[in-house]
Amino acid sequence: MSFILPNLSLFYCNAMITQFIKPGAKDIIDIVVIWLILYNMILLAKRIGGYQILIGLSLLALLFLIATYLQLGMTLAITSIITDYWILLLAILFQQEIRSALAKISNTNLLDSFRRSPKKSAYAPLINAVDTMAFLKKGAIIIIENKIKLNKYVNTGERIDANLSGKLLTSIFDKGSVLHDGAVIIRKDKIIAAKVVLPLSQNVEYRRQFGTRHLAAVGITDETDALAIVVSEETGLISVAKEGTIQTGINTQELTQQIMENVQ
Repeated sequence: MSFILPNLSLFYCNAMITQFIKPGAKDIIDIVVIWLILYNMILLAKRIGGYQILIGLSLLALLFLIATYLQLGMTLAITSIITDYWILLLAILFQQEIRSALAKISNTNLLDSFRRSPKKSAYAPLINAVDTMAFLKKGAIIIIENKIKLNKYVNTGERIDANLSGKLLTSIFDKGSVLHDGAVIIRKDKIIAAKVVLPLSQNVEYRRQFGTRHLAAVGITDETDALAIVVSEETGLISVAKEGTIQTGINTQELTQQIMENVQ
């Protein structure tokens, strides 16, 4: 009998441990949801250069746990106020990203998905113009509209409504042109507007590396699904921005591929 009782106790302990360790369906869903939240927060921090924010929030959470364990009344009172309003705090810190996401939703024209896109060969004049301007080191920024309409940005510039032409594009960005200071917006096979004012990216890392044209290219793609092309006046390098990121030093073949893959 003395051997049976320890064995039974050991059996029940093992059963309880096994039940505790073995996750159920809800536990798996819980883990996946938390993982997705953390993963997307890290991606967002990487994109906007907000690692300092995540580090600060992590330290705050650690401080809260330590204060709870040691029962530090004053510290708990202060951290509790912050944790009670963490949603408001995140909304303030990431207001730019929230505004961009809402802008993408509100500006999307659902009917566009049922319309035929122009053939990619229609952008051949654009590719040739970019190649020429890169060779001449002629600074330029060209925005290709996608599903989200860019009307509010078009209204900041000079309306053109001309057929897409390589000669017209290169002449717009001549230093002697009154239209060269600003962006050109292209809608399908039309040059819609020039001298357009665009929002500048708030990404800390990009602001250290790039000038106004590149920051404007990232800024417009941060708020819309447009594709932005930049030619550097200093180096003649071609850059492409999409979804709030920018790739520099690409050739015309890579530019063509980017247009084919990202323009609807």
